[in-house]
Amino acid sequence: MSALLDPALAERVIACALANGGRFAEVFAERRHGLSMAIDESRIESVQSGAEEGAGVRVIEGGTTYFAHVDGLDPADLERAADEAASALRGERHQPRPLGALVRGNSQAIERRPEEIPAARKAELLRELDQRARGKGGAHLTQFTASYAEARREVAVANSDGLLAGDDRTRTRIGAQVVARRNGTVETGTETLGAHRGFELLEDDPGRIAEQAAAKALTLLDAGPAPSGSMPVVVSGGFGGVLFHEMTGHGLEADHIQKGASVYVGKLGEQVAQPLLNAYDDGRLPGEWGSDGIDDEGTPTQMTKVIEDGRLVAYLYDHISAERDGVASTGNGRRESFRHLPIPRMTNTYIAPGEATPEEMIAEVQKGFYAVSFGGGQVDPATGDFVFGVSEGYLIEGGKVTRPCRGATLIGNCLEALAAIDAVGDDFFMKTGICGKGGQKVPVGTGQGHVRVGAMTVGGTEL
Repeated sequence: MSALLDPALAERVIACALANGGRFAEVFAERRHGLSMAIDESRIESVQSGAEEGAGVRVIEGGTTYFAHVDGLDPADLERAADEAASALRGERHQPRPLGALVRGNSQAIERRPEEIPAARKAELLRELDQRARGKGGAHLTQFTASYAEARREVAVANSDGLLAGDDRTRTRIGAQVVARRNGTVETGTETLGAHRGFELLEDDPGRIAEQAAAKALTLLDAGPAPSGSMPVVVSGGFGGVLFHEMTGHGLEADHIQKGASVYVGKLGEQVAQPLLNAYDDGRLPGEWGSDGIDDEGTPTQMTKVIEDGRLVAYLYDHISAERDGVASTGNGRRESFRHLPIPRMTNTYIAPGEATPEEMIAEVQKGFYAVSFGGGQVDPATGDFVFGVSEGYLIEGGKVTRPCRGATLIGNCLEALAAIDAVGDDFFMKTGICGKGGQKVPVGTGQGHVRVGAMTVGGTEL
């Protein structure tokens, strides 16, 4: 920690930042190292590695934030960044509190540091995926690509309230994509595996994701037109949680609430779903992709129940938004890097397990749609209207999943869809994602068991 941000230096930087006024100052320091490589058509390509370090300094006065950042961690550069952040202020010097004991937050155990694993082993892993995919895809496989990525990010935060905090974050991820062709029809299957873990993540049959991607592409070659109209929709577990993430999670981030740009404004304490639904944002989950020990403001991550028995009970806060509402931060102040300001962001957002099995909820549907994975979409947080493209979906007929469909979209309104969830599955699991907001991308986890929406509009070509 001392090598990243010495406490004495942090106190000097904070004092410089408050020299011309301001009620709050913070310095955020970061050091990161990453490596990525890919295989395309059985050849290792795109091997990239890099490291960087730097710091950002912000000063808050009234409703205005002043911010400056610098590449590198040279003490003189950090003090100049503090002077730059403070240069527009014209007030009396604020006396910061002395820094307290170091806060580490919730630890994430790393068993095998990826940077200690030879690059040759990582290339071998990608070749194993290539072989597994080609063995599964057979003659119909026309292209296979896979990627490996590792990133270690050390951060330190100090502020004028006396906080001193640090975190050491390591994430590892692989992804596989298969393109299959038959009789002029081309389909794609993708799968990923990632976690806030080290190389130990990849010791338990990582090649399965290549076979899963190939199986998905082959299945979709038999896809027919998607149905259209209002019908029950069953959404799969894991990656299906991205629907809740987009449909509800962003609307619960406090900056959207305070700007009046969310359909959940003023609904705290109200029933927004049926009593069977409970949902959380939890940045502490061991090993999950969206987990950290602290957020990027030094607040320990926590589990926040956002929906309890169908009732909206919490929003997600960073330091600034929490101060505006007179509440404590929920540990959701996140930033892409030292070059960015923290804003309220989700971590691992999920619907808690229910009591239904996937088989039970499908068996009760006479005609409906089964959405397994999504390929992008749009949500208007202010109105709640959304459109999601379905990358893998199936028709449900007579209580059974019958055939794959292509070209389906899910169309609806967040509040209406949330209220229409009438079954929650017991088969909970998490998946990884990268979430964009305000020009910043951060790792997030999404999760749930299967859920069933009693009625939703499916956009397709079959009448």
